[in-house]
Amino acid sequence: MASSGDDLVKYITEKVVVYMEDPQASRERRRAEKQPWAQKWFGMLPLGLSIWRSKWTREGRK
Repeated sequence: MASSGDDLVKYITEKVVVYMEDPQASRERRRAEKQPWAQKWFGMLPLGLSIWRSKWTREGRK
């Protein structure tokens, strides 16, 4: 069991070292490439609501 804890610490340490060695400009560029939260979810929420509504109206007709 101690081995898995050691593995976790090793993994986290490697990720931190890679992050710290990466130039700041590269990190900023990667952050800028991410899709905005609103753009992603405001496309999925109306779709989910329309599917839910169509299922609800179909059950009401039965």
